[in-house]
Amino acid sequence: MDIRSLTAAQNYAVARPATQADPDHAGMAQGLRSTFQDFAATLKHSEQMSEAAMTGQADPHALVQALAQTELAVETAVIVRNKVVEAYQEILRMPV
Repeated sequence: MDIRSLTAAQNYAVARPATQADPDHAGMAQGLRSTFQDFAATLKHSEQMSEAAMTGQADPHALVQALAQTELAVETAVIVRNKVVEAYQEILRMPV
C-alpha cells in the first residue's frame, strides 16, 4: 500500500465525524431555543399589558416598563440579525 493513500485514508477517517452532529453541543441549540422563547414571551407580555392599559386595568408605569423591555428586545434582535447577515455576506465574498 502506498503511504499517500494510507495517509489520505487516515485523514478521511479523522475528518468524517466532523460532519455529524455533536451531542456535546446540544446545549447551544437549547440556549438559542430558550432565547427565542424569552423574546416571544416579552412581546406577548407587552401586548397583554397594552390591552390591559387600553381597558384601564393596568398601571401606566407597568405599561411603560413593558414597552421599554420590548423595545430593548427588538433592538437586540435587530442587531443580532444584522450581524448574522453581515457574516453571511462576508462568507459569500470569500474566494473559493
